[in-house]
Amino acid sequence: SRCADPAAAPRWEPQPLSFQELQSERSEVPVSRLLEETALARPGKEDSGCGQLVWVGEPVVFGRADSIAGKYGVWMKDPEPVPPFTRDNTWRVDTVGTEVRQLFQYEEAEQLARGYPAKVHILPRPLESTGAVIYRGGLFFQPRHSRSVARYDLRGETITAERELPGAGYHGQYPYSWGGYTDIALAVDETGLWVIYSTDKARGAIVLSKLDPETLEIRRTWETNIRKRAVANSFLICGTLYTVSSYSAPNTTINFAYDTATGTSRALSIPFENRFRYLSMLDYNPAERQLFAWDSFNMVTYPVRLSRA
Repeated sequence: SRCADPAAAPRWEPQPLSFQELQSERSEVPVSRLLEETALARPGKEDSGCGQLVWVGEPVVFGRADSIAGKYGVWMKDPEPVPPFTRDNTWRVDTVGTEVRQLFQYEEAEQLARGYPAKVHILPRPLESTGAVIYRGGLFFQPRHSRSVARYDLRGETITAERELPGAGYHGQYPYSWGGYTDIALAVDETGLWVIYSTDKARGAIVLSKLDPETLEIRRTWETNIRKRAVANSFLICGTLYTVSSYSAPNTTINFAYDTATGTSRALSIPFENRFRYLSMLDYNPAERQLFAWDSFNMVTYPVRLSRA
């Protein structure tokens, strides 16, 4: 089984009453609505079934890093792969150290769990922190000691685009609360490729930019009122940014949402579990409809549930 040993990882108890009520309300959804939601959740449908995040489930452990280099890292699948790669290919970078250049390629998540990569890519530039993503056949990452983002082509094994983010803080200026030089983080959702960062002009508030995945040109930028150092991590679903309150509290919350369609933010309190108490990476995969996370040596996924928009 891919799940953690129940004895080693006690179930998450107790839940607030309001959340239990939310669960019971959700369980009384008419069958026709459930069928409709199931159809919408299938990848490749023109209607992406977008909505607002209403629930995050318990983490499922896929693999564990076996050396100190893997205390924190990033692991990913490509939601829109290009041949010869598929949605089963799984990718991983252990990010502890100053010269992080190894990108591990696996045929599937089960191979990652066993720890034997099919291939190791050596990046032409070292990567900084845990903000990388795989999208449309490329690894998008922040090269070390720079305010740039770069695209490494997985087929050609070369960097095909690089672009500076004007005024972006880097190397510890505007990280998430856990540190880790997490100033610049990339993200993918149903609408495309994003970068999450901050600037002196924004005074440490989260800035969001939509990027062209081929050229890395900035298409549009939003300045939020959420302070980047005050949150543990963030991800995007359907054009909305969500933030996590704590990286170490076992029972924390998804605490803010910023909607790029309306340019407004709101407070939330969606329960979220840091089972291993050191969340260093959190990303949404729109094809899998799951959150991928790295929690103190452990590569985990979380199921999510969206309301209808």
